[in-house]
Amino acid sequence: MKTIIELFETAVANYPDNIYLWEKKNGKYEGTTYKETHDKVLDLAAGLIQMGFQKGDRAALLADGRNDWIISELGMLYAGGINVPLSVRLQENELTFRLKHSGSKYIFVSRQHQIKVEDIRNELPDLEKIVYLDGKENPGEQEIDYSEIMSAGAKFRKENPQQVEAIWKGIQPDDVANISYTSGTTADPKGIMLSHLNYAANVVQSNSLLDLKQDWITLAILPWDHAFAHTTCLYVFMYKGASIASVEVGNTPLETLKNIPKNIQEIKPTLMMSVPAYSKTFRKNIEAGIRKKGEGLFKLYNFALKVAYAHNGYGNNRGKGFRFFLKPLYWIFDQILFSKIKDGFGGNMKFFIGGGALLDVELQRYFYAIGMPICQGYGLTEAAPVISSNIPKDVKFGSSGKLVKNLELKIVDDEGVELPIGQKGEICVKGDNVMLGYWNNPTATAETLKNGWLHTGDMGYMGKDNFLYVLGRFKSLLISNDGEKYSPEGIEEAIVDQSHYIQQVMLYNNQNPYTVGMVVPDIEAINRELKNRNIEKGTPEGHKEAIQIIQSELNEYKKGGKYEGMFPERWLPATVAVLPYAFTADNKMLNATMKMVRGQVVEQFAKELDFLYTPASKNIENEMNIAAIEQWYN
Repeated sequence: MKTIIELFETAVANYPDNIYLWEKKNGKYEGTTYKETHDKVLDLAAGLIQMGFQKGDRAALLADGRNDWIISELGMLYAGGINVPLSVRLQENELTFRLKHSGSKYIFVSRQHQIKVEDIRNELPDLEKIVYLDGKENPGEQEIDYSEIMSAGAKFRKENPQQVEAIWKGIQPDDVANISYTSGTTADPKGIMLSHLNYAANVVQSNSLLDLKQDWITLAILPWDHAFAHTTCLYVFMYKGASIASVEVGNTPLETLKNIPKNIQEIKPTLMMSVPAYSKTFRKNIEAGIRKKGEGLFKLYNFALKVAYAHNGYGNNRGKGFRFFLKPLYWIFDQILFSKIKDGFGGNMKFFIGGGALLDVELQRYFYAIGMPICQGYGLTEAAPVISSNIPKDVKFGSSGKLVKNLELKIVDDEGVELPIGQKGEICVKGDNVMLGYWNNPTATAETLKNGWLHTGDMGYMGKDNFLYVLGRFKSLLISNDGEKYSPEGIEEAIVDQSHYIQQVMLYNNQNPYTVGMVVPDIEAINRELKNRNIEKGTPEGHKEAIQIIQSELNEYKKGGKYEGMFPERWLPATVAVLPYAFTADNKMLNATMKMVRGQVVEQFAKELDFLYTPASKNIENEMNIAAIEQWYN
């Protein structure tokens, strides 16, 4: 398998009548087979060719996940072009940069996002056509309806079958398929060039870990432009003739998000791709539902979790040794409690594949306990993206799983010298899935690709158990004033997961005498605790008590606390800024996969950061923190 074209042609030949795409229209999900999808792709490709679309031309795609998303991409590729997939969260200035930098001639856009493109079209001299996926009344000279290209293409294909076929059959493995842009939080975003071979190789590699079945179905809840969903949903499922359902698109992003639970019940997925932000939300919703049914049930549920945790160990030692004796009790809890939770996910869910960021061990233990393991993996767009993953029959909590086949990996120190097994350094990989380079950016390409090796910028080590352990980004490392380095993600994840009163946290130390923390409080949880203490919320006394609640949570990780010794004390926050608002995608402090954008947090809270290195910050009940808490009540 050397190209996406070959991948799709093989799937159509092997599984013509299998449903490839499920989309909700007119109130119900309808299926489109591989053969039907193939016909639409060829019609679109022929329509583009007729319009003068040339080999190597770039066309951007800005839409929520739906049938026409993948049909548009495949149509571009069959016409010899390159897709530039764009996040629906991007603002006008971000879109302008990507469209200009890539030299996109066309952009395919859905109704919800067309106004953003129309607002910037005059700044885009290379843009020849806006293709409206949902049509447009009275289109202008540079505008065209998607359906018109399709119908013109169907006619052109009948009249010129050999011309169309010659183009798609001429696609080579090293031809660029996508230019995928990084989030660009510290500098201009980089356009990652992924070839047909990169995708085809990574699809085969992914299947070397997990043998997908053709009757499996997923609800693709992650953004389709993101490398994780793009490869592991759209193409990995295609390889095995399996099915992908899109989330029902609402009029707003929040409406679309709210459709997910309903769509899960309708589709009854076999597995789903998730990121930590979604996993945490799933757990919160599960536990909120159980609480509503009474404290007695909630106590039983917590006891059941303890039994499950003890039985499951750290994953692949599940039920072994003394754990064997817990099996009957665990089975009972599975029947009376955990199976009911699974019904909330449609009843057919076998597991999640986790990616997009580090997933804390507690979340891994939790979902494994309730019978829907999150098989955490690791990858990055530059590797198309899958590098490693846990699988249901071989899970090791805290790890990122075992390497895919046909991929070399080495861990190197600051000088590029390879380190032995067990020692931590930068993760480097080499294989057919590694990108061609960055579009029009030879400097960045040379810094990242060295002798065929992709230097990931991530710190980790390979265990003697053949599991890869990823520790975090080098760019996010805490660096003390004596040069020692430490990755903050594990501490941040633990604090957020284990504290009811802290919603988000970011640790910071850039060669300073001590580490500091920026904390987003969970005001609703704090208010409940204030009520328990008979203290009125929103009062000066309430503000001070709220701050002390946050401090006491952080103290649990220090000497004498419940989690003493979990992390080295020097990397725990010596001073803390309580923040007046949360990190969100709208304020750019979370990216498309809900990961924290550290550079943005530092930039937006620069004043607070400076204050944290002054003597006045040592008293957590300082004016800045009091003012921040006050804002939550205004």
